[in-house]
Amino acid sequence: MLDVRRLAALDMHGVAGSRRRRSIIRAEFVLSAVVGAGLGLWVAVAATTVGLRFFGAWMVGMGVNYGALAWQAVQLSRPGALEAELAGVDVARELRRYSVLQFWIVVPLLLAVLAVRGPERRDA
Repeated sequence: MLDVRRLAALDMHGVAGSRRRRSIIRAEFVLSAVVGAGLGLWVAVAATTVGLRFFGAWMVGMGVNYGALAWQAVQLSRPGALEAELAGVDVARELRRYSVLQFWIVVPLLLAVLAVRGPERRDA
């Protein structure tokens, strides 16, 4: 399925793995979490129609997903953490794979649930 930590790591690393990209992606995740959840909450509370309330709730769920990514990005910002997460990984192959999987972000709360569950590591 989808490993939220790996998604954050690959997004932070990108093709070249620059420090600048890591900072930009971390900021993107944090801002998306705060602004998405805050704006969604405001829309849901201020809405006069069910459709707008639903849209606001969806935005809150998206903000929570970005919160899970932001948490992982902060954890991966520790010295050596990103490198350890991607050690032995074919980054180019995984970037292609996760480019498609990242669209699961639009499912409210999914990434948060997956982040709490943790990755399913196969020991077989």
